[in-house]
Amino acid sequence: MSFNATQLTPSAGHHYFGYYDKCPWDGTGRYFLSLEIDFIDRPPALGDVAVIGMVDNENDEWTPVAETEVWNWQQGTMLQWIGSEPDRKIVYNSQADGRYVSIIQDVFSGETKTLPRPIYALSPDGSRAVSLNFSRVHRCRPGYGYEEFEDDCASKDHPAEDGIYGMDMTTGDNQLIISLEQIVRDWHDSTMDGVQHWFNHLQFCRDGSRFLFLHRWTSAKRRHFTRLFTANPDGSGIRLIADHELVSHFDWRDESHILAWARQNDIGDYFFLFTDGTGDKEIIGKDVMIVDGHCSYSPNSDWILNDTYPDREESKRTLFLYHPASNRRVDLGRFYSPPEITGEIRCDLHPRWNRNGTRVCFDSVHEGTRQIYEIDVSDVVK
Repeated sequence: MSFNATQLTPSAGHHYFGYYDKCPWDGTGRYFLSLEIDFIDRPPALGDVAVIGMVDNENDEWTPVAETEVWNWQQGTMLQWIGSEPDRKIVYNSQADGRYVSIIQDVFSGETKTLPRPIYALSPDGSRAVSLNFSRVHRCRPGYGYEEFEDDCASKDHPAEDGIYGMDMTTGDNQLIISLEQIVRDWHDSTMDGVQHWFNHLQFCRDGSRFLFLHRWTSAKRRHFTRLFTANPDGSGIRLIADHELVSHFDWRDESHILAWARQNDIGDYFFLFTDGTGDKEIIGKDVMIVDGHCSYSPNSDWILNDTYPDREESKRTLFLYHPASNRRVDLGRFYSPPEITGEIRCDLHPRWNRNGTRVCFDSVHEGTRQIYEIDVSDVVK
């Protein structure tokens, strides 16, 4: 079976969406979000503007709807449709009055509403957001945060006044719900002493009842550590899910199961399916999904969409589907990644499902410009 990758975005300029855990298609499937940039060969500098626009799939037109100076190459500006009105309202990060904010915008009327904090992840119904200190993320992990403003807690290794914030998307009411100090104090080990800590990669489960987050630090011996936690939307009920040094990409299968590339010291590095709250885990795709990738479940949870980093021989990334029930893998294509587009400015495929699980899209530079491509997978997943 062969697959054709169709370019969705216009060839004039560079276009991409961002991370793999958000859906660019609106609720009707007609409109598709993207960012437009006029360069791809360096990190964003202060004042660099990303144009937010959408493709009309009925006439292939790309229409700009907004601009922001708050963006990065790996996750864009956290652009996404809002679950309560996914056919007309989007949210993205920006800046105003000397701070990061998020903006809700009606893409047809242009009406906007500014909220007092940036967003990282939204609950599926769009009612709540979780956020963090993007300036701290930029300092500790370039390519995933923003540098417009200084990190007020830069001198502190694990501040009690900084961490994960919850925000009501209607009122803008927000508060610190989990602090770095709390996590380091309550789940402490000696590698954490005297080094900087940060949170990253927040995601709500499918019914919005829990969210997960990563706690990261680099030890004095330059070893990198990551742990996976879950919590209730108000920051209560924290659970440590994976704690063996390495946790990378992940996705919720449902409200209680998390697929993650992780290390278990007695087993090795695999994609594990962790059960939130029980400590149970199982390997998924042991001989099929053998390297880390940007994994996500189809809307019906039957299939996993995944990718790889560039191979050493041809510098190509592989895009594939995996069906856990039958242990079946279907490769969708291999896409060249120019070696000079690497590090912070790399273009990971970051593949994403459409809302009914019949198409996937991905970012790529295999044709010389950074663009978004689409593949019809309906014959595979039927």
